[in-house]
Amino acid sequence: MSKRGVKVERNSVSEQPHELNYEARKEGTTAKKVEAAKKSAGSNQRSAVEKKLNR
Repeated sequence: MSKRGVKVERNSVSEQPHELNYEARKEGTTAKKVEAAKKSAGSNQRSAVEKKLNR
């Protein structure tokens, strides 16, 4: 059985509300803060966003 989604898609956080909410729940914050962290990091890479949120 093939894996769903492309590896690149799993490593990034898109602007879609369900993705922002998932990341917010995972990190214990709000979707607005996740969005701000994406802008602050200058990237939509999941690792960069999580790093900004954990500071």
